[in-house]
Amino acid sequence: MQPITLTRFLIEQQRREDSACPAELRLLIETVARACKTIAHAISKGALGDVLGSLGSENIQGEVQKKLDVIANEILLDANEWGGHLAGMASEEMETIHPIPNRFPKGEYLLLFDPIDGSSNIDVDLSVGTIFSVLRAPENSAGRDVIEEDFLQPGRHQVAAGYAIYGPQTLLVLTLGNGVYEFTLDREMGAWRMTDGPLQIPSGTKEVAINMARREQWSPEVRRYIDDRVGCEAGPLAGQYNMRWTASMVADIHRILKRGGVFLYPADHRQPGKARLRLLYEANPMSMLIEQAGGRSSDGATSILDARPTSLHQRIGVALGDPEEIAALLSQVA
Repeated sequence: MQPITLTRFLIEQQRREDSACPAELRLLIETVARACKTIAHAISKGALGDVLGSLGSENIQGEVQKKLDVIANEILLDANEWGGHLAGMASEEMETIHPIPNRFPKGEYLLLFDPIDGSSNIDVDLSVGTIFSVLRAPENSAGRDVIEEDFLQPGRHQVAAGYAIYGPQTLLVLTLGNGVYEFTLDREMGAWRMTDGPLQIPSGTKEVAINMARREQWSPEVRRYIDDRVGCEAGPLAGQYNMRWTASMVADIHRILKRGGVFLYPADHRQPGKARLRLLYEANPMSMLIEQAGGRSSDGATSILDARPTSLHQRIGVALGDPEEIAALLSQVA
């Protein structure tokens, strides 16, 4: 029997008595999934589709934009602005929010996304992804255009989160707050088919994903945690751990969901408040997925999902994965 499709899965979720997936959310998720199929098609063309290379411009983060960053951003905006499910959108690639144009009906949800995560990998044919997060628009936003403050909600308020990973297979990984499910794109049928779930992070996997190039930014506690495992012959756990790093958060988190381990991108201990990953577009949706799969998230002090956003492009230190490994890291800090 063929695996069930994403559409059937979402309809079955909608029919549950304790449904966390009303019809409008179902339609929104399906729209995002269709946009991800379009992005996957563009990526698959590579140089033949003129999607490789940089534009020479910078995004709000001060990062050089790849052609595909802009293409994917436009695909997601165009696909989602007219459906009537959203009150507004926000993207890592845009300085401010994208309200739904007045010519289209408005819905009750907010969509946040990183159009292409790991875009430095595009030109060398390594895995990249799209990350998305869904919030409810605040009740007091009814009857007016949304504003930036409407998007500044803690990650606990997310009603859905997920990512698409464009690799050897194109996958969609999704949570509606009641487990994490994986869907594989069946290119012949044009459908997403469930291939795993509910996912549970395997425990005891001795793998760490961390960018060693940022070592000078780590706190002494993070250095000690890493040195004890992969960086010091005299460490108590030396030789027992492998280090993995793909420069694509989507790829690293997917490996942890499927195989276990821990992902770390700590804040810069030399400059309080300086970090690499964005709270709203990366850390919150990935933390929801990890916690829904039995893992743990931390910014070094508390769950990332409890962090209070203060700006659209706020950054935060990130530790995600096996709860025992996160506890071991935090014990170094205590």
